[in-house]
Amino acid sequence: MSLSQYLSKSLDTIKRANWYRQEKTITGLCGAIIDLEGEKLVNFASNDYLGLACDKRLMNAAIQAIQEFGTGATGSRLVSGHRQLHENLENAIASWKNTEKALVFSSGYTANIGVIASLVNQKDLIFSDEYNHSSLKNGAKLSQAQIIEYKHCNCAELEEKLVKNRHNYRHCLIITDTVFSMDGDLCPLPEMMAIANKYDCWLLIDEAHATGVMGKTGGGCLEHFEVKGENIIEIGTLSKAMGSLGGYVAGSEVLINFLKNRCQTWIYTTGLSPADAGAALKAIEIIQEEPQRRRQLWENIKLLKQELNSFKMSFMPSESAIICLKSKNAEDAVKFSLKLKENGFFVPAIRPPTVPTSRLRFSVMATHKPEDFRRLKTILDSYQNL
Repeated sequence: MSLSQYLSKSLDTIKRANWYRQEKTITGLCGAIIDLEGEKLVNFASNDYLGLACDKRLMNAAIQAIQEFGTGATGSRLVSGHRQLHENLENAIASWKNTEKALVFSSGYTANIGVIASLVNQKDLIFSDEYNHSSLKNGAKLSQAQIIEYKHCNCAELEEKLVKNRHNYRHCLIITDTVFSMDGDLCPLPEMMAIANKYDCWLLIDEAHATGVMGKTGGGCLEHFEVKGENIIEIGTLSKAMGSLGGYVAGSEVLINFLKNRCQTWIYTTGLSPADAGAALKAIEIIQEEPQRRRQLWENIKLLKQELNSFKMSFMPSESAIICLKSKNAEDAVKFSLKLKENGFFVPAIRPPTVPTSRLRFSVMATHKPEDFRRLKTILDSYQNL
């Protein structure tokens, strides 16, 4: 069988399962209202929770960074790619996160896979939530450590498996998202920290969908739950609530110095572009100086939940800006997403293999308007009564 024949056959299988995906072109700025392939739609597909990606202050900061440093870092940070702008951004992240140091990566994905693979190896053990993000799971695989999954957010099962397996390995790393991106629920962080301390484990958390959203200052779930610990490795992204691009690790000075010397996805890649670094630095400033953005986001989350309370439809429990509607199967999810699009709403159908069961994922932004939620309720009402 030729390569083309094999690939065509594989694509046919994906299409029959209603798993086939294609990109959709957005024209112009991407906010709460978007122009998607010629249609004006209310956007419930964005991770730009605070509406900063189109903020003129971030745009100007990016332009200023380009004018001062050029369009690219031109090399890895250890060779020729380090700029004062990177250091300023890392200091701002560390200050915000109340850690000694921080380190910026080209993406949250590369941060996760690189950090995990640099911390543990075949002599060690990883415990991973079954619903963890792909980057966490792939980082675990690349590390060559023994991987044991535990049921989603199930601390009792995690502890039971630790009792059975921890003593056989040198180091043990527990990895989890704090806000689960395709479910909207939170990991039980205080309980997990207690278990990590009890069994001499390190705890690596991905704050991608928590940073800027959770906590008094938007510091994330560590701030939200008031959890601290010297064995915590915090990873996150600059591409969601901060409206830019890149990833970060926040932690102790010794952790950051170790990663600078051992983490291959940081050592062997070009430094974050000046534009992205400049925009992210401005975003951190705005988030801290304008808490009303986060308050508005939570008002909108509350409003959407109120509008959905009357439905018989199965909305999944959520404690974040992500609210999911369960679907019977992938075909129904795609059909419902298309119906919403016909009525002016962009709500993506999330299907296997991304998630075990199909769903529609509503992502709330601070820049949504009350009438967006009221109109959405009317459309959902009509669908519910079909």
